Amino acid sequence: MKNKNIQTEIDACFLYQRLAEHEPDAMIANVFRQMSDIERSHAEAFAKKENINFENLMQPSWRAKTLNTIGKIFGYDYVLGVLMDTEKSIANAIIATKNKNKQEITGTETNHVKILRTILEKETKVTGTQLSRFESRHRSVGGNAIRAAVLGGNDGLVSNFSLVMGIAGATAGQSAVLLAGLAGLLAGALSMALGEWISVTSSKELYENQMQIEMEELETNPEGEMRELALIYIAKGIPEEQAHQMAADIMKDKDHAHEILIKEELGINAEELKGSAFEAAIYSFILFSIGAVIPVLPFMLFTGIHAILISVIASAIGLFLIGAAITLFTGKNVWYSGFRQVLFGLIAAAITFGIGNLIGVSVNG
Repeated sequence: MKNKNIQTEIDACFLYQRLAEHEPDAMIANVFRQMSDIERSHAEAFAKKENINFENLMQPSWRAKTLNTIGKIFGYDYVLGVLMDTEKSIANAIIATKNKNKQEITGTETNHVKILRTILEKETKVTGTQLSRFESRHRSVGGNAIRAAVLGGNDGLVSNFSLVMGIAGATAGQSAVLLAGLAGLLAGALSMALGEWISVTSSKELYENQMQIEMEELETNPEGEMRELALIYIAKGIPEEQAHQMAADIMKDKDHAHEILIKEELGINAEELKGSAFEAAIYSFILFSIGAVIPVLPFMLFTGIHAILISVIASAIGLFLIGAAITLFTGKNVWYSGFRQVLFGLIAAAITFGIGNLIGVSVNG
């Protein structure tokens, strides 16, 4: 566990350095470099306390390397989103441990999102634009798109695996299983796609209405909106004079001021609203289908007990891989997370298989 804590700090050091290298804004890149230095100092302190040779531990883990690869492909905002989630989890775990041991909560346990904000706000040359960019990034969906992909595949696999095993239990793995599995795949994927389309569309409509109201307020009462923006920055701990100057600079461009206000006041990132509801629905359909097809494939080639066994094995492998992928966001042990996913999936399938078998015996008897 102690080595794991050191590795977590080393991984964070590595990832913040990668963020700094790929950040076009020099001010924000400097923040990431400072965070990398902080994480390295934490790792060195842990290693020294445990009498461990720090230099032998400096290699990033497979998880950090995988996240870096994801950043290269999909953009490093994904990496920042995942990293922030990890920081929050670590902070919550520290606070929970201290509460359990009845130790004093000093405030130093809070997550590094707050540290990042503090570092940025102490920069004397920080502008409102840079602060708003950073704020929007660490509030952005970040790793959520990747997480959605993993969980979408998991939903498809678990739900259709359970359905297929239920039908297999009732029919002893005959051809009806294939029909039911394909029907479950199609029905589930369409349901997920429609739900995603409705969710994205309704959210966009709600946010667009709020954004329109904010624009009307900006046009009718620009002085009030400028004071409001300055107060938001003051509440973040920025000196009053600097906060008013930042607000005044932002208000020189109405469109830019509108963008900043909806981020700061409403918590809306306009960039996220540019996504297509149709595109989101297609992705949801595909991701669910990828998971759902795994338990069905064996029944395309075999029948009876052979098909059932192969389906169970293939689904167990898929569940393990999904559990392992989830550790990208949780930081948990790969084997623990993978086998936990397998266990829960097999239990769900065993229950539906047993129920299907009872129903099959009852109907045929």
